[in-house]
Amino acid sequence: MTIEQLQQTIDKWITTTGVRYFNELTNTALLMEEVGEVARIMARRYGEQSEKESDKDADLADEMADVMFVLVCLANQTGIDLTAALEKNLLKKTIRDKDRHRLNPKL
Repeated sequence: MTIEQLQQTIDKWITTTGVRYFNELTNTALLMEEVGEVARIMARRYGEQSEKESDKDADLADEMADVMFVLVCLANQTGIDLTAALEKNLLKKTIRDKDRHRLNPKL
């Protein structure tokens, strides 16, 4: 699935199953909530925090998909073509960081 197809698929889902988009502020809050759920799994599964028994069945892939879903909702609502935005962003990083990481002695 391309990013464009993903945006179209989520828009179709929202306008049929979801009825309508939540407003942008609500979706921003939901995005923060979903990112927090990813962070919780990462901190407990891969970081120094111990994992609670209730966390052991947490599905990292599903939580990451939740983040993508809400992010795509926000892009759709605000008229952002994520394919174009990512291409532009990668070009920016490529120009800006051309030598930065390669010459970093820490890496």
